[in-house]
Amino acid sequence: MANVSVYNMEGKEVGTIELNDAVFGVEVNEHLVHMAVVQQLANNRQGTQKAKTRSEVSGGGRKPWRQKGTGHARQGSTRAPQWTGGGVVFAPVPRDYSFKLNKKEKRAALKSALSSRVADGKLIVVDELKFDEIKTKNFKAVMDNLKVSKALVVLAENDEKVVMSARNIPTIKTALTNTINVYDILKGDTLVLTKDAVAKIEEVYA
Repeated sequence: MANVSVYNMEGKEVGTIELNDAVFGVEVNEHLVHMAVVQQLANNRQGTQKAKTRSEVSGGGRKPWRQKGTGHARQGSTRAPQWTGGGVVFAPVPRDYSFKLNKKEKRAALKSALSSRVADGKLIVVDELKFDEIKTKNFKAVMDNLKVSKALVVLAENDEKVVMSARNIPTIKTALTNTINVYDILKGDTLVLTKDAVAKIEEVYA
């Protein structure tokens, strides 16, 4: 089992924690991690794009000139794609881009993402995150103490003071243990977990 240092809010080491290899020490499956990221981005797509085909553009019912004898190329409608104001060839229509991953694949991908953060030395455990008031400056100070600039901060319980204090920092995202996903873990340079969050993740995924 991997041993990771535990830090306090001042950035000082106050102990170590043993991580469960069943969650934080699995072999990284890059294919599943890639699939999980693609799935999340695809599922977030609105898919509401729409353009009109030649059959949907209004007008163009009359043949613009007779078939022969004008010297022009033959034309059947002013709404054909080659005309200005005509329809679009193979126009996009609203569609659903989402696809499904199996539960086991999702769990394996998440464990792989967590394990990769441990292997790369980009996982920081803090004993707790507690603030007396909602203040961005205080949260920024804690991140500076931990030498973290871009991170996903995972909490065990919803703490409004912590979440609201972090909200205005564009490079920091907060999440609860039941809302973490592969994309957010990989997008932040560092993964910051509270001790309670580590225990909760191990309880669910071990």
